[in-house]
Amino acid sequence: MTIDDVAPVTEAASPLTRAAPRTRLTATALHARGIDESNRLRFARAERTFRLALRRAPDDDTRARVRSSLAYVLARRGAVPEAEVLCRGALDLRDVPRETRGRVLGQFGAVLLDAGRLDEARGALSEAIEMLEDAPDLRGNVLMNRSVVAMRIRDIDLARSDLAAAAACFETTGDELAQAQATHNLGYVLHLAGDIVAALRLMAEARPVAAAASAVARAICDADRAEVLREAGDTIEAERVLRDAAREFGAERMGQSRAEAEIQLAFSLLTHDRPEARRVARAAARRFRRLGSHAWAARADAVALRAALAGDDVRARSQALGLVAGARTELRRYGFSSEARALAFAAATASTRMGLKHSRLPARHHDDPLDVRLLAHEARAARAAARGDDAGARRHAAAGLEDLSNWQSAFGSLDLLSSVAMHGSGVLIEGVSGALRSRRPDTVFEWSERARHFTQQVTPVRPPPDAALAVDLTELRVLKSELVGTDWFADRRVHELRYRIADRQWTTTPGSAGPPRARLDEMRAELGDDTTMLAFVYVSNRLACLAVNGQNQPVIVDLSWERIRSATRGLRTELEATALLGGPAERLVRAALDSRLAQISKLLVEPVLAAVGGTDRIVITAPGELHRVPWVMLPALRGRTVTVARSASRWLHARTQERRAADPIPGFVVGPGVARGAEEVDRAAKAWAAAAERRAPGSATPARVLTGDRAGTVDVASLAHDVDVLHVVAHGEHAAYAPMLSGLTLTDGILFGYDIDQIPRAPETVVLSACEVGRSQVRWGEEAIGMMRAWLHAGTRCVIASPVIVADDVACELLAVVHEGLAAHLEPAEALAAATERTGLITPFAAYGTGF
Repeated sequence: MTIDDVAPVTEAASPLTRAAPRTRLTATALHARGIDESNRLRFARAERTFRLALRRAPDDDTRARVRSSLAYVLARRGAVPEAEVLCRGALDLRDVPRETRGRVLGQFGAVLLDAGRLDEARGALSEAIEMLEDAPDLRGNVLMNRSVVAMRIRDIDLARSDLAAAAACFETTGDELAQAQATHNLGYVLHLAGDIVAALRLMAEARPVAAAASAVARAICDADRAEVLREAGDTIEAERVLRDAAREFGAERMGQSRAEAEIQLAFSLLTHDRPEARRVARAAARRFRRLGSHAWAARADAVALRAALAGDDVRARSQALGLVAGARTELRRYGFSSEARALAFAAATASTRMGLKHSRLPARHHDDPLDVRLLAHEARAARAAARGDDAGARRHAAAGLEDLSNWQSAFGSLDLLSSVAMHGSGVLIEGVSGALRSRRPDTVFEWSERARHFTQQVTPVRPPPDAALAVDLTELRVLKSELVGTDWFADRRVHELRYRIADRQWTTTPGSAGPPRARLDEMRAELGDDTTMLAFVYVSNRLACLAVNGQNQPVIVDLSWERIRSATRGLRTELEATALLGGPAERLVRAALDSRLAQISKLLVEPVLAAVGGTDRIVITAPGELHRVPWVMLPALRGRTVTVARSASRWLHARTQERRAADPIPGFVVGPGVARGAEEVDRAAKAWAAAAERRAPGSATPARVLTGDRAGTVDVASLAHDVDVLHVVAHGEHAAYAPMLSGLTLTDGILFGYDIDQIPRAPETVVLSACEVGRSQVRWGEEAIGMMRAWLHAGTRCVIASPVIVADDVACELLAVVHEGLAAHLEPAEALAAATERTGLITPFAAYGTGF
């Protein structure tokens, strides 16, 4: 769907004066009124007006014009067959001028486009363009519609040139709305070409005008943007927007548009909820067939088949395989050749995994979209693995990841880098599975790093200060405070601000090449005899760990994922209960927690350390399935210096970089309403002062501490730029649907992840303190982890944080001693280990990033 993708081939209506009472409007006046109503996307009202105009039409010219406009409205409401009949009838009229005939042909082409008859549509539209040389407003609309045909057949060059010509026509007529629609559609074309950043930029540029026409126009803009968001991996937001758009189209009885939104929703659901994707796609197919839109029904059928092929229901997969050949024929018939190839590759992968006879794979096309190319790589990798060629499987999988990495390398936004990685899940499964079957440490290490490299391969180039973004973030903070206690994301003002903020951050944060993937021999050389790396690798319910150090040969240890998953269920609840309870209840929970941690340690860590020979320093890289494990609380890791790295390559690269300051400058922030926050910060600041006094008596300067009204978002961002060590004690806020809107509560509102991304120079070390009861309204751990990722992406070397609530007293005691170590120039992980040993406090605080 693109905005105004079957634009009415009618002249823009002039404002009408209110008719005098009892005045009978002429067909021409009614036609003008209907045009105004359809331009505002009020289709039900426009249809009634056009039907009345048709009854009053005095001649063939007027009848042809009204028929053409009525056909447009009927097509938008899903009555494609009736719209086609109207256009053919108008073309059969005799006394019709050339311009009017061009108008009708243009509308006929739009109707054929809705019906999916792309070759016929292109012919009618091309003929209309020739006839409308002297009518730039009409010609612009026809060019817009032919650009949509070009998009459907993936003729990107024609789509771009038609949109450029359409924009020139609208500039001539001064039609700002149509110009905005052309700009929006050009963004859609760039999305098809794979340039997500430029697509979002153009859609954002067009939105203020294009979406302002009506609720339907806004829904069209949103639905198109949702497709881009889906490609960017933001499926949660994309699906929310598409459901809203489908409801809006349904309310306006725009059946075709509603079903188009539903098929895009099904495409998104394919990535993570195959049963729901199948249900939505089948419902959309039924809707398309009722409307007579058989080409779109074929597309919906294909999505439903892909959902069944990728699902867990063996019977549904078998049935789907039997329907693939016919579905591919239908897709090719209507010009959806790339979707036919996507279905073939999905079927090949499914049949291979079911152990069925292989059919011939279609040839890849150079202009296939990225998702089709990745399906092709996945199918070839699966077939290689099935015949025992694991090297070939890894080669095909690596080629797919290279395709994805080349596309991803232009992005600097953490949101975008994280989410687009979902496109590589299929080929990644094949590559990692093949690596584990090889039992070769160097191969397992390579694929362990490939699995983590998606969000680590690009280093963001710090964007210049963006005044407009700062204003939007401030307004969002104000709205958040006004809407406290409500679902603030549902507010329309918040919705619009989120669009602007995300678009600006995505499109203004460039990326540069990050560190190359490390080799196993490089890691062993850097680890030496005193450090062990534990690289946990997860794929398809299989968990293994590659253990490496300089003392012994690397080993691969298979672990029981089912037993580990069972042992970690309920872990979070017990961890938080120990922080919140006191007295006998706390002791009972603590005993249960200690037993659980011992079990997890025995299953997850002890077998690995026994196999490789443990050291006192441990580097851990772990998949998302293990991100809530409190590593330093596991008995096997207590007393050791542990850092949880983003990737081995990032850790190795950071080790080679010089520290920015020989004598780090500390800074402290206390947010509102934190009971012992001032005490915690005061003790930590005194640790720095005492260390400075010991090094150079009389030279100590007071640490910079922000509290009360001074602890605002601008003040904290400025402090973060100026210091090397930043300690923040504040309530957390978690935004499940927009992680970059998670943050820390300061005096004037939330310090969002987007704010962190705007800090020109991030501190080398950030300490995020724990919180007492109620500091997090929902889930503190996810805010801490979200903030940890935001700081690391911004350039921070190490973040000390806890994935769960920690008792306020415990945090205060432990972190004050941590700062004694930091002030003594210990590495963050070393300072945390020393503080843990000295206080005897076993907590979930961990050093993330390069802790040593």
